[in-house]
Amino acid sequence: MRILAAALAVALVLLQYRIWVSDDGIRGVERLQHAVGAQQKLNAQLTERNSRLQAEVEDLKSGTAAIDELARSDLGMVGPDETFYQVVEPPPAGSRPVAAGTAPGK
Repeated sequence: MRILAAALAVALVLLQYRIWVSDDGIRGVERLQHAVGAQQKLNAQLTERNSRLQAEVEDLKSGTAAIDELARSDLGMVGPDETFYQVVEPPPAGSRPVAAGTAPGK
């Protein structure tokens, strides 16, 4: 009877070890829960991005205001009834102006 009780105790210890310590037990479950949480966060971000892109597509399909805005910002286009002004920043104080046709620093 003692041998059977000892065998059962050893089996119980081995099973508890597998549940609490091995990668298939509690540690594995916690690792997977962390991975699921990270994936859910990424999915939420991607869903938000998809919604914004879908709204932009609908805006581009429905009217010309979005197309005009993209043409101005991305391509630098000017409408037929608009005037283009370019503002040139003055050189920083203490720097010499570069003459046309010469390389800077010479």
